[in-house]
Amino acid sequence: MGGALDFLASLLGGGHGYKKRKQFQTVELRVRMDCEGCELKVRNALSTMKGVRSVDINRKQYKVTVTGYVEPHKVVKRVQSTGKKAEIWPYVPYNVVARPYAAQTYDKKAPAGYVRNVEAIRVSSQVVKPEEQLAALFSDDNPNACSIM
Repeated sequence: MGGALDFLASLLGGGHGYKKRKQFQTVELRVRMDCEGCELKVRNALSTMKGVRSVDINRKQYKVTVTGYVEPHKVVKRVQSTGKKAEIWPYVPYNVVARPYAAQTYDKKAPAGYVRNVEAIRVSSQVVKPEEQLAALFSDDNPNACSIM
């Protein structure tokens, strides 16, 4: 019963100030670094963050891996504060994707063995059911529809 009372008290603003503990996770970023100075600058900025356990940098692939009790958006902001352009790692191994050489997934800039993350693309675009695609082929509204009918 005490848990319910604590919950109601926290809703009313009388909480005890409990902080939700961050989860241990791995954050992978794509950061363009050309020299050892850039690498050192990014490594120092990330290693001084609270909760960071390790920082691994692969300069050849422009990949930075941070593990610890951190939030991904805060890691990106910290790297951007060094003056570098940073984004969440947009690539996955090509053997994970069903069609790795499709137009949306293939990327010339991707490191060897990687393609763009299709799930990120699929979330942003509208998903169309196969039945709707077939119906659209024979629709009167479609100017490129089959003219046999």
